[in-house]
Amino acid sequence: MIENYEEFSDSQLKILSRYVTSTTSNVFVLRNLPEVIKGALFSRYSRSGLGLRSLLLKEFIMSEETAFSAILGGQGEEVEDQVVAIKKAQNFYDRILDGYGDDSIGELGGAHLALENISMIAAKVIEDSRIGGSPLEKSTRYIYFDQKYHGEYLFQREPIIMTSAFRDLYLDTCNELFRTYSELIPELTEIMEKRAPKEPNVSPAAYAAALRAKVLDCLRGLLPASCLTNVGLYGNGRFFETLTQKLHCHSLTELRELGSKSYQELNKVIPSFVRRSEQTHKHQKTFCRFMEQTQAGLKNLAGRHSDFLEKMHTPAVRLISFDPDSPYRVAAALLFPYTQASLVDLQAQMRALPESELAEILDAACEFRDNRRHKSPRALEHATFTFEMLADFGIYRDLQRHRMLTQERQLLTCNFGYYTPDEIVDTPMEAKYAAAMEMAKKAYDTMVHEFPEEAQYVVPMAYNIHWYFHINLRALQWMCELRSSPAGHPMYRYVAQELAKQVVAVVPAFERFFKYVDFDGYHLGRLGQEIRTQEKRQNAPV
Repeated sequence: MIENYEEFSDSQLKILSRYVTSTTSNVFVLRNLPEVIKGALFSRYSRSGLGLRSLLLKEFIMSEETAFSAILGGQGEEVEDQVVAIKKAQNFYDRILDGYGDDSIGELGGAHLALENISMIAAKVIEDSRIGGSPLEKSTRYIYFDQKYHGEYLFQREPIIMTSAFRDLYLDTCNELFRTYSELIPELTEIMEKRAPKEPNVSPAAYAAALRAKVLDCLRGLLPASCLTNVGLYGNGRFFETLTQKLHCHSLTELRELGSKSYQELNKVIPSFVRRSEQTHKHQKTFCRFMEQTQAGLKNLAGRHSDFLEKMHTPAVRLISFDPDSPYRVAAALLFPYTQASLVDLQAQMRALPESELAEILDAACEFRDNRRHKSPRALEHATFTFEMLADFGIYRDLQRHRMLTQERQLLTCNFGYYTPDEIVDTPMEAKYAAAMEMAKKAYDTMVHEFPEEAQYVVPMAYNIHWYFHINLRALQWMCELRSSPAGHPMYRYVAQELAKQVVAVVPAFERFFKYVDFDGYHLGRLGQEIRTQEKRQNAPV
């Protein structure tokens, strides 16, 4: 293998060593470069006979047009100078990005965006943008959400509601939900300690962490959707352009404000990638018009066709669509790379096979999997399933984070009942919990007719929400095996177990692909993981 056919002088090598991890290997990583330069560099790379290091030297470092030295200036006070330099060189970078490819060029640069003190509602909308972005949200399992700032609980003061006649009702309801959440934490902790006392061989730290997770898992349903959270988000430029375009058009004021702020900050570091989402840009204007007209038309049609239909009232996981021929499709796709036959002929051949031979092919795809992290072949994507679910909003938040599936939800309401954790049933806490839930429902019912979307902010996470998943077998295998693990929340563990059971019931041949789904129940499910964490800390080198 030729490692490197390009030669550089000593002075050039010294310069390059700042920006690449190796000046000799044919495999290396860029470093110490702004995203706009990395994106433009890779864009130009696809149309150049030069190696990336030569291209970086010739057309970027040595070019006055790129303002490279100013952009790569110093620290501290010079940061502002770098921003100015990027703007000065903007025409150059825009020309590179526009001239060397299509929208996929926007995937060659990225940014880390922090969105702090946003509502649970806003976090879900942001996380709906599934391709090209990786979100990480503040956990309701490890963090107490009853902190106050200047004597007030941390929830979104929704601006439309706060200027309406419902202002006091909204504030009183949210405050009561937080107050109840805070009050029940020590009560439930005491009960859980009695039900599951610490074993002598378990460290106090591991036990305390597992106990806290169990308590907070139980009580998170009291938190209203207005509860403030933090989201860390890494994405490429194309992702952020699409995300900010959607946020600019959203019907909720909070989301539009987040769109404006996100664009403002992203424009400082990846301006060439998000320029089309600037609110006066023609692409942004036409996108907003498209979104508004499409949503208005569909809402009108939905009202005409759905008002008379029966609503789901009982929490459920329901498989509503699958392909009975999917085992043949999966088996044919498994063999396809190792033959010269057509896929359609392979599918016909699989249908004609005895059941034992078909099973042999399917077994070959999974018999050597030693754990759930061994990803199955892509052939499993030839089997798809559609589920609709009614479960509490907390469970939806956990499962919504899976990216490789198609999902859509209805508005969060108080119309489908709420979940009460088994741990507080038949205890003095149950009445307090129920009273808080009913108070929230009355507030929601009062506001929803005038503000159907804003009323979502007052709905506690324990209330059920209706949504669907359309997912392939490969993604479903990963989700069910991950979300059924002992450390998981008991309710999303149930959903994951039920998804697998229902697939196996209609396509028994696929049972072999769910061998790492954990169908057991656990009292302090997080305990095993916390023990392992503590052991790692104790054994870590000092």
